[in-house]
Amino acid sequence: MPPSGNSSRSRSRGTDSVDDITSGAPGSGFPVLEEGQSPVLEITYRVSMLILNKTAGVFSKPSKRKVYEFLRSFNIYPGTLFLHKLVLGIETSCDDTAAAVVDETGNVLGEAMHSQTEVHLKTGGIIPPVAQQLHRENIQRIVQEALSVSRISPSELSAIATTIKPGLALSLGVGLSFSLQLVDQLKKPFIPIHHMEAHALTIRLTNKVEFPFLVLLISGGHCLLALVRGVSDFLLLGKSLDIAPGDMLDKVARRLSLIRHPECSTMSGGKAIEHLAKQGNRFHFDIKPPMQRAKNCDFSFSGLQHVIDKTIMQKEKEEGIEKGQILSSAADIAAAVQHTTACHLAKRTHRAILFCKQRNLLSQSNAVLVVSGGVASNLYIRKALEIVTNATQCTLLCPPPRLCTDNGIMIAWNGIERLRAGLGILHNIEGVRYEPKCPLGVDISKEVGEAAIKVPRLKMKI
Repeated sequence: MPPSGNSSRSRSRGTDSVDDITSGAPGSGFPVLEEGQSPVLEITYRVSMLILNKTAGVFSKPSKRKVYEFLRSFNIYPGTLFLHKLVLGIETSCDDTAAAVVDETGNVLGEAMHSQTEVHLKTGGIIPPVAQQLHRENIQRIVQEALSVSRISPSELSAIATTIKPGLALSLGVGLSFSLQLVDQLKKPFIPIHHMEAHALTIRLTNKVEFPFLVLLISGGHCLLALVRGVSDFLLLGKSLDIAPGDMLDKVARRLSLIRHPECSTMSGGKAIEHLAKQGNRFHFDIKPPMQRAKNCDFSFSGLQHVIDKTIMQKEKEEGIEKGQILSSAADIAAAVQHTTACHLAKRTHRAILFCKQRNLLSQSNAVLVVSGGVASNLYIRKALEIVTNATQCTLLCPPPRLCTDNGIMIAWNGIERLRAGLGILHNIEGVRYEPKCPLGVDISKEVGEAAIKVPRLKMKI
């Protein structure tokens, strides 16, 4: 949603140490401001300098001029009041450093992001210590940019929401450490965010979606089906038993050496597969979807990856080329693996819809399936899922592609959802820890498997 530019705002001012802050006393670290300076600007400057200087190891000390430029961009209006709840969301769970400010009506007031994709493409995958260092180098700038674009000051925030689970441990640590120091200095509530909960709820920012609804979350690190009954009320129907679909597609792209393909050199593995698949013929390779006999909603992609690896090795022998060179059949392999992945996702999702309707967990007539996560931006997979929703009288909804991948907006919005519901709002941050592995909701996947629902065969003409 577009930023709201006409809201009136004012600074909320703490009184505990304002006199000390504004005194410019020797040794305080604050310069004496010019005579005639706006009192509101002066106080805000002092407070901001204190926060910036005290957040040791994260903020570097800015110059006086830069801080003034930063503050002046906020449009300070003494005596006015910003009426909406405002949440700053911070996301560092994997390889994107992102931040955003969102209000309770869903207006995105400001956002900023630093992507590490280009760096990790060169190394052939995400190296956690490298991702950690890049987060450290960029998090201050990204948060400041999001606040600056939003034209609010940190003192106007209602809370700070940050991804603390699940994700890469080293990456999560950077975001959490930064956020806790900011929370401590600003004396704001902290809202810990489950990354997958944020993906699931993003649709409620862009569409009017009521609970309950079914969600399929598919990305490079996750794959799960869940029934969303409330802001923090999830029933887990199924999940990947090994690797995620995005991870599998990335590995196939690397095995095909698509980074050397002139049309795919700047694309992530999943994007490269989707792009090349448009030029290929999936019928040239007969690859069966995994787990066809298992009547549950779990997924598996490692076996599929192994089959593709063997296929590529065989084709390399047939074409007489070495590993690392581009196969003439690369587009056909890409098309086949994409189709098989789509069919696997579609069948398990179909069973989840039937299970939920059978148990009256979803409406019989106007049920909603939400598909989110990085892989949800794959249009071929979306079309396969649309075949399922058409056959089951459901509505398929997907967030815009830019909100399917990791971003600060979804974290801030999850914070707004929790703030409105009064759930998980911490005023004491002692003992808060990040969790690299963390399930979502209550796991009823065993019950789904015991139901052993047979899924009608659908023609996947895409």
